[in-house]
Amino acid sequence: MRASQILVPTLRETPAEAEVISHKLLLRAGFIRKAAAGVYTYLPLAQRVLKKIQQIIREEMDREGGQEILLPVIQPAELWQESGRWDVYGPELFRLKDRHGRDFALGPTHEEIITFLVKGEVSSYKQLPLLLYQIQNKYRDERRPRFGVLRGREFIMKDLYSFDKDEEGLDVSYRKMYEAYARIFKRCGLKFRPVEADSGAIGGSDTHEFMVLADAGEATVLYCEKDNCDYAANAEKAKAMEPIKTNFEEVLALEEVYTPGRQTITQVAEYLGITANKLIKTLFYETEDQLVAVLVRGDHDVNEIKLQHLLDCLRLELAGEKTVQEFTGAPVGYVGPVGLQGIKIIADSEVAVMSNAVAGANKPDYHYKNVNPGRDFSLNQIADIRIVQAGEPCPSCGAPLCEARGIEVGQVFKLGDKYSKAMGATFQDENGKSRPYIMGCYGIGVSRTMAAAIEQNHDSNGIVWPVSIAPFHLVIVPVNTKDINLVKLSERLYLEYINEGIEVVLDDRHERPGVKFKDADLIGYPLRLTIGKKALEEGNFELYIRKTGETSFMKEEQLKIFIKDYIKREQNI
Repeated sequence: MRASQILVPTLRETPAEAEVISHKLLLRAGFIRKAAAGVYTYLPLAQRVLKKIQQIIREEMDREGGQEILLPVIQPAELWQESGRWDVYGPELFRLKDRHGRDFALGPTHEEIITFLVKGEVSSYKQLPLLLYQIQNKYRDERRPRFGVLRGREFIMKDLYSFDKDEEGLDVSYRKMYEAYARIFKRCGLKFRPVEADSGAIGGSDTHEFMVLADAGEATVLYCEKDNCDYAANAEKAKAMEPIKTNFEEVLALEEVYTPGRQTITQVAEYLGITANKLIKTLFYETEDQLVAVLVRGDHDVNEIKLQHLLDCLRLELAGEKTVQEFTGAPVGYVGPVGLQGIKIIADSEVAVMSNAVAGANKPDYHYKNVNPGRDFSLNQIADIRIVQAGEPCPSCGAPLCEARGIEVGQVFKLGDKYSKAMGATFQDENGKSRPYIMGCYGIGVSRTMAAAIEQNHDSNGIVWPVSIAPFHLVIVPVNTKDINLVKLSERLYLEYINEGIEVVLDDRHERPGVKFKDADLIGYPLRLTIGKKALEEGNFELYIRKTGETSFMKEEQLKIFIKDYIKREQNI
């Protein structure tokens, strides 16, 4: 391709809207342009990158027996109503009506419609297992689209759905996809970690997210510091090690103490001369059908995802100050578990082993000292309901946990019979018995993977693309387009390299060499071949490697061999 013919509107200044590196560089390097909040046009270079990522995905899905299909973007509401998600998915679901007043949704995901398809076409266990996938635009009405294509309202996604006759078959399908995802992200040149995760609105049981480690990541990843331990989880899912009671101090008498104006954990701890881990924090949560009291240690925070799963509720909200005061008779900051009646009390596992703790007395300006669970109040349920932090012991081996930021680029889910049972999607087993399909779903954010690659591969001059997903492998830069001999040499090499299967751009623009070099670095071509006087007069060609910053001079016969070997090696072929 000739640079003069490609639509690559590079920018010298970073648009004010761009927050993270990938957003800035995709805009500056002429890969994307904004159409609306969270909605972008992909220009030619971006489309080349996306097609390469998609090709890698297709190869790995097909290798595992996946069959590509294409499902409709517009989905009838009755399918979502059948699964129960129409009312619970939330405002992220784009909803619309046709001219007849019928309800539809723009697909954020396709569990319902793929289940509907298979329900009508697959009736026997002999047709299973089945792996069906598509690569398609998805739509979610994000409350706050941000970070360019990392969190948009329209995005490109690969989603595969597995249908098996039993849980053992699902385990096989899940492992296939898990391993395929690892190969995909490795081939895309990404540093990543599979982590235990929460299934969210998709539902189901086991799930793993594939996280690209990068400062721009919105998720917190906790992982074991030991090289031979593979435990990793996002902060929503990370497990706390089961606490062991080690403090067997003498149990003291309950004592009411005056704590005027001390409502926060820090204020109470300082006033009483104790540390935050000696306090019990009491919070009240409302679900769709009950009010519950939740207890965590003063230096810990409630993990609302864990709590919601424990309560098996659709809605979970922190109760307002008015509700708390009406129920306890005390303002927020002075409430505690002692004397609470008519409410379910749920405690984090750490609270259950505390001795002589401090908690609110359900009385303005007062707290209790020497509060002991079991003696002073009863617990309805004890569970791991807190956020785990870096430095805590790994639940697998006990070594300290480390923390990093991650960008979720893929997720694999075990759905079980969540959708098939709700939608009456069944098959006949070996004994002629009707049974629901056992399903899994597996997603990769294609456009997000492109952005994540930039977050990991860039420098102060621009993008540093991994060769496997770079828009082109090589750019040829003649330093003087007015020199006919330089132009002829550049043209000859350009055509030869195309015939050799090398993806090459000839920068034939009538621009200064410095402008061309800056654009080449900004766009991120892995290799840059400069055609100048040395090439003409001495036969020495200057080749610059973007990844390392190295510049080498070599003869023409060496040049082609080096370029082809470099591309092959970097693509891990």
